[in-house]
Amino acid sequence: MRHNQLLLEKIKESLASVLPITAIVLIISITVAPLTPGTMVLFLFGAVLLVVGMGLFTLGVDMSMIPMGDGIGVQISKARRVVIPLVVCFVLGFVVTMAEPDLQVLAEQLPSVPNMTLILVVAVGVGFFLVVAQVRMLLNIPLSYMLVFFYLVVFALSFFVPESFVPAAFDSGGVTTGPITVPFIMALGIGLAAVRSDKNSSNDSFGLVALCSIGPILSVMILGIVMPDMDAAYTAVTIPEIATTQEAASLFVHELPDYIGEVAVALLPIIAIFILFQLIFRRFQRHQLLKMVIGMGYTYLGLVLFLTGVNVGFLPAGATIGGAIASGGTAWLLVPIGAVVGYFIVRAEPAVRVLARQVEEISNGSITQKAINRALSIGIAISVGLAMLRILTGISILWFLIPGYAVALIMTFFVPQIFTGVAFDSGGVASGPMTTTFLLPLAMGACEAVGGNVLTDAFGIVALVAMTPLFTIQLMGLVDKLKSRASTKALRQAIHQELESLEEGVIYWEE
Repeated sequence: MRHNQLLLEKIKESLASVLPITAIVLIISITVAPLTPGTMVLFLFGAVLLVVGMGLFTLGVDMSMIPMGDGIGVQISKARRVVIPLVVCFVLGFVVTMAEPDLQVLAEQLPSVPNMTLILVVAVGVGFFLVVAQVRMLLNIPLSYMLVFFYLVVFALSFFVPESFVPAAFDSGGVTTGPITVPFIMALGIGLAAVRSDKNSSNDSFGLVALCSIGPILSVMILGIVMPDMDAAYTAVTIPEIATTQEAASLFVHELPDYIGEVAVALLPIIAIFILFQLIFRRFQRHQLLKMVIGMGYTYLGLVLFLTGVNVGFLPAGATIGGAIASGGTAWLLVPIGAVVGYFIVRAEPAVRVLARQVEEISNGSITQKAINRALSIGIAISVGLAMLRILTGISILWFLIPGYAVALIMTFFVPQIFTGVAFDSGGVASGPMTTTFLLPLAMGACEAVGGNVLTDAFGIVALVAMTPLFTIQLMGLVDKLKSRASTKALRQAIHQELESLEEGVIYWEE
């Protein structure tokens, strides 16, 4: 009964997140970008699957993935030998990345490289940077220093990579940190920091996703340098022809087995690692294990429904809308419409809900879910608007990324460390399956309609989505810091005045 109540609450929250973007697409479809009835039916069916799938997924993550990651993090932090936690972190990062469904999307964009080669390279990158994150926590190195150093390396390498390959490399950083990776790695970070009792332990709970997002960028860039003859390519979006609602339902049923298998392959390595962990350490009791098994079932079913909904229902709608707006003499509308879509679509990202809730818990309510969601929405609105501007103008993405990251990295030295960790984590979290299956097709459809280069102009939207939250979240931290200083100053003045009045009273009585 308790699970049913929680599930109902999660589905209501999901409905509140998905309803705005559904309404916006409906409005767009009857004004500037008409959709065929078949595409609209697919979109609406997909929206229903999104609501149910996200509800199941978020409940399942709470019951299974978060306790798993947290328990493993706490246990390996207690190891006497430093090498053991580092090896475990690499293996976890490698396996979890191999399991990420969104990585398959990236692999399909580079057909000249075998899928498994690319997946292995990216997985090694994430595993290595999870080790780097653990070393940072052990040595108490400020996150700002690590971010500045590694992003300098990233941008230095970008000048040696083929131009058509750069956007795909930066996109890989956001794509890899998807709905499987983020909850597990964030919980792992909280567990690793939990055994420490110093003042920086809560700040160090965040930042793992931020550093792990750098790994795929560097890995794909190095791959491009090592294999200079490799060409980046993309798979064009195909719009299925649907005449009846029965055909639409049949398409979902036809595609469902693919995602059932894909998500099973994604979760099995994590489950295997957890079983091995439990057999060795016996950390969890029987009732806890039962709850986690039920939660993993919710996670599996929710992710299957979610991915089916966004890939079958949202992807064709995004490509059609982008092409219709760009080719109807209203191409300039891409920027404002893209900004509005970006503002609301981030609420439908499943991992964003996990991030916002964990941030509120770790910060003891000082950073609320509402504030995180608002800051992310503003950031994504800006990023999608910029991405549409790039499509219209053909400006290189480096003109946005280099100054953007420069400002964001400078800000890290002026805001509280917890906001830096949350900001850079949120960049990877915000660029999830909704971005790759709706915003990216939207950009590709628009780019093809205006006759642009899809590889250099449309790709890169994921990278921009991962960048702008760095400003908005850190700006929120800066405002919070200034408010805290102002309130502290006011309190000191009040205390000083009270002391002065007491001194005057003592002098009066003495006289």
